[in-house]
Amino acid sequence: IADFRRDNGAAIRRTCAQFVELCRRIGTLKGDCVAIDGSKFRAVNNRDRNFTKGKIASRIAHLEADVERYIQEMVRVDRQEEGEVRTEKVAHLARRYGRIRQQIQYLQAMDRALAEAPDGQISLTDPDARAMATSAKNSGMVGYNAQMAVDTETHLIVAHDVTNQVHDRDLLAPLAQAAKDALQRDDLHALADKGYFSGREILLCHERGITTTVPRPETSGNRAKGMYVKADFAYEPEADVYRCPAGETLSYRYTTEEDDLQLRRYWTGECGNCAIRSRCTTGKERRITRWEHEHLIEEAQIRLRGPSEPMTLRRSTVEHPFGTIKAWMGATHFLTRRLPNVKTEMALNVLAYNIKRIVALIGIRSFMTAIRA
Repeated sequence: IADFRRDNGAAIRRTCAQFVELCRRIGTLKGDCVAIDGSKFRAVNNRDRNFTKGKIASRIAHLEADVERYIQEMVRVDRQEEGEVRTEKVAHLARRYGRIRQQIQYLQAMDRALAEAPDGQISLTDPDARAMATSAKNSGMVGYNAQMAVDTETHLIVAHDVTNQVHDRDLLAPLAQAAKDALQRDDLHALADKGYFSGREILLCHERGITTTVPRPETSGNRAKGMYVKADFAYEPEADVYRCPAGETLSYRYTTEEDDLQLRRYWTGECGNCAIRSRCTTGKERRITRWEHEHLIEEAQIRLRGPSEPMTLRRSTVEHPFGTIKAWMGATHFLTRRLPNVKTEMALNVLAYNIKRIVALIGIRSFMTAIRA
C-alpha cells in the first residue's frame, strides 16, 4: 500500500479532483458559496530538529549559562574538595563541559547554514516541514498548513491544498480560484476568517469574479486604551471625505504608494481646538489612510453584520472536515515526508471524507450508479 501511494501520488491527487467533478456532474454539488480555512498538521519532524534564528539564539544562551555554572562548580570543587573525590568531580564536570561546548559549536554551524535557507528555517527529518504559527503559545509545532474550501450547502470539500507557508495571508485567492474552477462557476462567494485578510488577495479575488467576506483584524491597540480607531470615522463617498467622532470633516490631501498599494491620506486642520483630541491622537492631527480599493473591504464588513451570520456559517461548515480527518489520523503526525508525499496523503484523506459524505447525501446505490455512469 505504501509503495502504491508513493508511486501514484499524482494520480491519487487527480482522482480526488475528479471525484469533486463527479459530484458536480450528477447535480449534488451546485452551490455558490464556499467556506475556506486552514489547519496545522504535524510533520514527521520533532521540534528539536527544526532550527530558526530565534531557536538557535535561545538554545545557545541556555547552554552558555550551563557552561558558566559548570566552570563555577569546577572552581568550587577545586578549592573545597581534596584527593580522589576532587579528581572524580572535576573529571565529571569537564566531560559535561566538553559536551556542551560541542553542542554550542553544532548550533553555531547550523546558524551559519541558516543563512542559505530562503525562509530562515531548517528541518532535519523532513526538510519541507516548517515551524508553524499557531494560536497556542510556545506550541513549537513543526508541520504543514492544510487548506480547504468546503461547499456550505453539501459540506463536500471542493478544493484543498497543503503548503508549508506558516501564515494564511497569501492563500485566499489561490484556494478560492481552485474552488471556483472545481464548481465551474462564473461567480463565487468565499467565506474566510481574519487570518486570510489581505487587500491584495481580496482585490485579486474580486478581479476573478469571487466575492470574499473576510473580517478585518483590529491591528491598533487604541481601542483597548479608550481611544478612537479608524472604524469610528465614517466615510462619505459622495464627497470623498471622512467624518470624525467630533463631527469635523477630514478632506483628501494626497496619494502615496506603499508596497505597491495606492493609499489616500485624509485629515483636518481643526484637531488643535478639539475637546476630544486626547481620545483621538497624540500628534498634531489625526490622519486617516484609505486604500484605493477600500470599498471592497467595507462591503465585506456590511455583509458580516447581516442576518445571515457568515462567520457562523463558515465555522459550522469548514471546521468539521478538519476535525474528522484529524480524528481519523489519531491526532498524530503525517505518515509521509516531503511536501509532494504529504499532499498525496492529504488527498487520500479528503477523498475518503468526500466519499463518506456523498454516501450520506444520496445513498450508496445512487453513488455506485453515478460512478458506473
